[in-house]
Amino acid sequence: MNNKIRVLLAEDDKNLGTVLQAYLKAKGYDCTLCIDGAEASEAFLKDDFDFCILDVMMPVKDGFSAAKEIRAKDKTVPLLFLTAKSLEEDKLRGFDIGADDYITKPFSMEELLVRMKAILRRSETQRGKKAEKKDFYKIGNFDFDLTRQILRFGTEEQKLTSKETALLRILCEHANNVLDRSLALKEIWHDDSYFNARSMDVYITKLRKYLRKDPTIELMNVHGVGFKLITSS
Repeated sequence: MNNKIRVLLAEDDKNLGTVLQAYLKAKGYDCTLCIDGAEASEAFLKDDFDFCILDVMMPVKDGFSAAKEIRAKDKTVPLLFLTAKSLEEDKLRGFDIGADDYITKPFSMEELLVRMKAILRRSETQRGKKAEKKDFYKIGNFDFDLTRQILRFGTEEQKLTSKETALLRILCEHANNVLDRSLALKEIWHDDSYFNARSMDVYITKLRKYLRKDPTIELMNVHGVGFKLITSS
C-alpha cells in the first residue's frame, strides 16, 4: 500500500527496536529502524516520514540532537520520545525542541500505539482547523504566516514549530483579551494537566522572546487566569 503512514524509529536496543518495528508493521505502518541518532538524522534528511519515534539515550548522537536536526528540516512532523528516565527536566527539554509526547520505558506496545494515534489525530485536526481559520495575522510590526509557520519582522523570519504556531494563533484570536489557560491547553494539548501547563509556559516564553523585537507588543501573564496579547493591530 502506498498510503501507509511512514514511521522513523530510532532505538539502539536492537531487540526492542526489532520488536517495535515488527509490531508497527503488523499494525499497518511502514517502519524504518535506525540504531542511533546519527543514522536517524541521515534517514530523515534523505527521505520523507510521517511520524518519528526517537529513543533519548543513543550512541553517536542522542535523541535530542537528532530531534533538533529533524526539526530543522520539518517543523510539523509528529515526534515522540522514548526514555528510560522520568525526569521533568528531560521532558521539558524535549518539548522545548518540539516533541509532541513522551513515553517512559518500560511501556506496552498498546500504549505506544494509542499515543501515536492520538498525536496523529491532533495533527490532522490542527491541519483541518488551519483550513477553516485565517492563515495570516498582522501583529504590531510582525507578519504572522500560519501556512508557512513563519513570524516575519521586516526582513527577518522566524520559523515556528507546530505548537508555537497553534499557540500564537489562539493568542491572536483573543488579541487584547485574556486567553484562559485551560482553553489553550485543551485546544492545543487536549489536556489541562500540570505537566502540559509547564510545557505551555515554555512555549509562551519562546513566543515572548520572538515578539520582544517590537516594543508596542506585550505578551503578559494574567495571574491565575491566563495570558493576554496586547497589540495595536
